[in-house]
Amino acid sequence: MRFASKRQTVEAIDEEAGVSLLIMEPEDMWHANNLIAVGDVVNAPAFRKVTMTTTTGSATVKSVRTNLSIKVKSTFFDPLASELKVSGTVVNENEWIAGWDSVALQTLREALSEDRPDAVVAVVMQEGLANICLITDIRTIVKHRIESSIPKKRASSKDTAGGMASFYEKTLSTLRNAVDFSTSRTLLLASPGFVAQDFRAYMQSEASRTADKALQRIAKEAVVVHSSTGHVHSLNEVLKSPEVQKTMRDTRFTTETMLMDQFYDRLRMDDGRAWYGTKPVEKAIAEGAVGRGGGVLLINNALFRSMDVATRKKYVALVDKVKEDGGEARLLSSDHESGQRLDALGGIAAILTYPILDLDEDDEDEEAADVEISAEGTTIL
Repeated sequence: MRFASKRQTVEAIDEEAGVSLLIMEPEDMWHANNLIAVGDVVNAPAFRKVTMTTTTGSATVKSVRTNLSIKVKSTFFDPLASELKVSGTVVNENEWIAGWDSVALQTLREALSEDRPDAVVAVVMQEGLANICLITDIRTIVKHRIESSIPKKRASSKDTAGGMASFYEKTLSTLRNAVDFSTSRTLLLASPGFVAQDFRAYMQSEASRTADKALQRIAKEAVVVHSSTGHVHSLNEVLKSPEVQKTMRDTRFTTETMLMDQFYDRLRMDDGRAWYGTKPVEKAIAEGAVGRGGGVLLINNALFRSMDVATRKKYVALVDKVKEDGGEARLLSSDHESGQRLDALGGIAAILTYPILDLDEDDEDEEAADVEISAEGTTIL
């Protein structure tokens, strides 16, 4: 997905004018489904059947291409066909409206970014050649191709080793500049022979030499696999291998799954640091307990598609407050197991930075009990 205008940026979106987006690949339909909400106005080309009457009175039906602006009433996304159906009433194009809150803007940023957190990073290499790629569920993006001259076998072993070290240095520098490794993500290193394995050893050596903990983590988590060549087409055989398929399984949702496991562990401990349900979580966030120091808000993305604008705004405000307090807000997909587990808890849960007890007590019930007790002439609380 990308902006229709090359000058457009997320920061410069005009909420009154809206924004024009181009669908570039099937995966973009998933993002469009998350961006378009009930009440939005969508402008898009469409084909309509039109009945035309000739001067002789005969009627013909033909399909014409036209631009429609509709106020969204509902959407339906078919993940298998990557098709999105938007239903609504036709409105005047001049009545364009849009609601770009912080959650929608974050979804848009992820949709526009090639280097998405869920994309698997792969370096397919051989002596003197490396292709740095990003792999999503839909496509493979070649970010960089590195070529380096390596002395032939007739040269001294010292020259060959020096040439490979220079090649590895260039590949590592390009990899770190091209890909965001600020969070843990899957890195595949594939090659014939021992090139990928030696490159990983080079990464580990550099991490130790420079005391670079981030590089140490990248090298430790990298998965080395065999490929027939260092060219991009070898990725096909790499991705089909059982080892890689096991590594990539649920890569997109690994963090979410781990957070849900962490939440359930806390819930079993019953230490007052794990709460679920709208009211308890709202209270915890209002207290600032889901902030800096390990606070995490887990919220199902389906809640942001509510037909009630006030409801959506309420959940957006919760996300904004958690981020403002220095906590982490995670939107879980209802299409995945982690989101389905959260849905069973009401679609919202939180891991607190410090324990709070009795968040699930109903304030109204307490007030009613107070009135009842005082009416009997006993202790007034």
